[in-house]
Amino acid sequence: TRLQIVGTAQDGLDGLKKIKELQPDVVTLDIDMPRMDGLVAIRHIMIESPVPVVVLSSLFSDGGVTFEALRLGVVDFVPKPSGAISEDMDKSRHQIIDRVKIASHVNFSNIRRVRIQPEKYLIDKKVNDSGRNLDYLVALGTSLSGPNTVIRLMSRLSSSLPAAVVVVQEIAPQILPAFVDKFNEHAPWEIRTAEDGRVLEQGVCYICSNERALRIEHNEDGQPCMAVGEAVDQPLNELFRTAAETFSKKSVGVMLTGVGDDGAEGFAAIRDEGGVTIAQDMQCCVYPNLTQHAIEMGTVTTIADETQLPNAIESSIA
Repeated sequence: TRLQIVGTAQDGLDGLKKIKELQPDVVTLDIDMPRMDGLVAIRHIMIESPVPVVVLSSLFSDGGVTFEALRLGVVDFVPKPSGAISEDMDKSRHQIIDRVKIASHVNFSNIRRVRIQPEKYLIDKKVNDSGRNLDYLVALGTSLSGPNTVIRLMSRLSSSLPAAVVVVQEIAPQILPAFVDKFNEHAPWEIRTAEDGRVLEQGVCYICSNERALRIEHNEDGQPCMAVGEAVDQPLNELFRTAAETFSKKSVGVMLTGVGDDGAEGFAAIRDEGGVTIAQDMQCCVYPNLTQHAIEMGTVTTIADETQLPNAIESSIA
């Protein structure tokens, strides 16, 4: 598939005008723009001229920017390699082209901003419910366009479950820490970056980039912990398989929107151990490939649309 650039814009205001005139299939934009910044432009685009947006920005260290952009429903947030005006932008050229091509095939009707209620979440927040044991592990996997769905799910899932949540999602490693810090301010769960050797705790959600391998194992004291290592070809299979090995029938696998065929084999391992596997309904996925593959492979216990996912997870945990 060849790309055709139909227009360029000098700033956010000019961009909104050009989008209405040219009606492109995909928009790429920066956050740092004069007159109207990228976040304001994204809000206007999603309301006035809905179209898939791929962000290319050097402002990835600003948690408010990365979280807000992904919350608003951008297809992807690609960090510029080194600064606002990068001499080695060519290194990211292939990734950007690939993201734009994939974004052109998105199921855009399923992209929605996540509505957050910070006052409620800050009041109800539980850093760790000392009255609950860690009995279950919810292993959650997603790829492209997954962070938006993860934000929505973790904002609705009860943090009093006797479980920890481990997420592997498509997000650049250099974006992840700032994203997690801001996400933590708006979720009932304690949101942390996955770290090698960290012992899992009840009421905590750990997030890892799929550019790393995350395994669940027991440490020397027999406590369940995370092992984070170098990239592997199928990080979701790695997560789900090791979750099954460590938590057996008390492992719950959850597969969300994404591109590719990763995760189905790991789902089979969870199911074979007596655990539960839940897939987001293909009809409500931004990209249906991940869940479709798992469903066709017969490794999914439960199919749930986005509104049903929290209840499906909670019902799987006794």
